[in-house]
Amino acid sequence: MSAATPISTRPRIVRRGHEPYQTSFDAMRAFTDARQPDTQNELWIVEHPPVFTLGLGADASHVLAPHDVPVLQTDRGGEVTFHGPGQVVIYLLIDLRRSHPKARLFAREFVQQIEQAVINTLAAYNLAGERKPGAPGIYISDGPWQGAKIAALGLKVRANGCTYHGVSLNVAMDLTPFSWINPCGYAGLATVDMQTLGVSAPLAEVQAALAQHLQDLLTAPEILSTPAP
Repeated sequence: MSAATPISTRPRIVRRGHEPYQTSFDAMRAFTDARQPDTQNELWIVEHPPVFTLGLGADASHVLAPHDVPVLQTDRGGEVTFHGPGQVVIYLLIDLRRSHPKARLFAREFVQQIEQAVINTLAAYNLAGERKPGAPGIYISDGPWQGAKIAALGLKVRANGCTYHGVSLNVAMDLTPFSWINPCGYAGLATVDMQTLGVSAPLAEVQAALAQHLQDLLTAPEILSTPAP
């Protein structure tokens, strides 16, 4: 398979269940280390015990009071965020070279597709999400929770165009730990979940919905086409 060959199949969905963050992190790196040009892309669905994670450029002072929640350094982009029960986490183990010969240039469009998948998932539950320039993730666009962050995004794109880490969507969580940090480096940034917005949906249902939207958007014809030189 050449570097510019389009993705021929939808990414495989792997359900890893409830798993410690470090286990997932180690497995993502090992998968990416071992993958070959014909390794199928995968979406890993996971739910983590409570953990704060720091991106490569994170300022540790944004962890205001961790209490008894572990704080782990990662190699993704972005600042500090919180993962915990009741949150959809999907890791994207994708070879961007199959979608675009210049994977680094394609990474921005890749992020936009991930964000759109979250927006589409929220819309299915009559929730309006939006992007904010310069602030990756998805925010509520109307109502009393307008401006609150409901989904976070952080990726690692290796020099060979292979990605890991991914996206998290708050479904029905204990949101208290978000008040112990400056989420994504923003002091006072409100965070919210679908349950607070009046949506009662099983976590597995939202996991499946977001995974399907990611599959659809990442295999859309406009993503798969290779532009002329």
